Parts: sequence; structure tokens; C-alpha cells
Amino acid sequence: MAKQTTPKTATPAGATTAKAGTAVKQTRSAADTEKIRAALSARRDELREEHEETLVAAAESQRDRLTDSAGDDQADTGTKTFEREQEITLANNILERINQVERALERLDEGSYGWCERCGNPIPVERLAAFPSATLCVTCKQLEERR
Repeated sequence: MAKQTTPKTATPAGATTAKAGTAVKQTRSAADTEKIRAALSARRDELREEHEETLVAAAESQRDRLTDSAGDDQADTGTKTFEREQEITLANNILERINQVERALERLDEGSYGWCERCGNPIPVERLAAFPSATLCVTCKQLEERR
């Protein structure tokens, strides 16, 4: 009697799933996981450095604005306020990207990295290559953006 096997298909970052009605999540190779972890960790470190530099630059700009404010009219004050808000927004955006990368590292540890948080389908490798901290497949991300 011949042994019957279940066909396998490639999924994110080298993981495989068995086709049997539902996808079965299996782990990717340790080498692939470590490559992903190293890339995500390096990106997190870059973003932390960028965030720190942004905060330092914002603090220096704020000091300069405070010392140069004599004789400012409403337009000058408004411009300085707008610039300060832009600096804060930039720092917050970088912080959000740090949080996304840290979440991706957590998902990697949990074994759920590369799988859509909403529908459970695999996230295409191409999407993960372009945006390593992606948590949604393309379809779910498009639906989210339409809301």
C-alpha cells in the first residue's frame, strides 16, 4: 500500500503549509528566522537612532525659537508653532514605526510572523520584503484603507 502525502506549498519566509482544507502553520527554518530577526533588529536600532536625533534637533530648535522670539508678531508665532508641531509629528511617526518593528519581532517569537492578523492567510513574501513589519495581507490592508 502506497503512503499518501499531503501536497505542500511555499509560504512567507520559507515556511510551509499542508493543504488539507485549512492552512496549518509550521515554523520556518531557524536560519530564515534569524535573518528576519537580524534585519528587523537592525531596522529598529536605526529608527531609535533617528528618533533620538529628531528629539535632539527639536529641542535645539525650540531653544533657538525661545531666544529669538523678541519682537515676533502673530505670523512669526504661528510659524514657530507650526514648525514645532511638525517636529513633534515627525518624532511620533518614527516612534510608531519603532512600535511596528517591535510588534513584528514579537510576532516572530510567537510564530505568527508572515501571517495576516485579520484573515489568517499568509502575507506574500514580496510584501514582507517591501514592508517587513506588515501585519495584514494586501487584501485586508486595502479594506482597512478604504474605511
